Amino acid sequence: MSDVSVRPYEPSQKDAVATLITSIQRGEFGIPITLADQPDLQDIPGFYRKGAGNFWVAFRDGAVVGTIALIDIGEGQGALRKMFVHPDHRGGKPGAAAVLLDTLLGWAKAKGLGEILLGTTDKFLAAHRFYAKNGFDEIPAATLPDRFPRMAVDSKFYRRRL
Repeated sequence: MSDVSVRPYEPSQKDAVATLITSIQRGEFGIPITLADQPDLQDIPGFYRKGAGNFWVAFRDGAVVGTIALIDIGEGQGALRKMFVHPDHRGGKPGAAAVLLDTLLGWAKAKGLGEILLGTTDKFLAAHRFYAKNGFDEIPAATLPDRFPRMAVDSKFYRRRL
């Protein structure tokens, strides 16, 4: 049993979520992105809670240790976004990432989605291995639907059928 709990995002978590995400993007991976560059983090409920979309936060010992989000992009597809886990809380059995992903996939299936797409940067090598291990197949960018919310830093794309 994991000591990680996952709950839907609440506005009181805004600062902790923003700090976690930007510290990983900038501090760990050197991606030149700021909170201001990510308007979705300024209004998480308004951005993510449409259709089958949602945003979840992982906690360990009361601290925010991870995030994951789902955007309903229509036609039975969802886009996985904002999957970040604090470096001190990666791995383990099951790790925070696995609990977050299981939460998202269970929600997506319950909402009737048939496919999850995601984009990531080529710098997130451990994430590439994690997605492959969890049933995601790498796909060419050209196969993404036009409605997929592609980020400027995305260079690798994956799909998982549910």
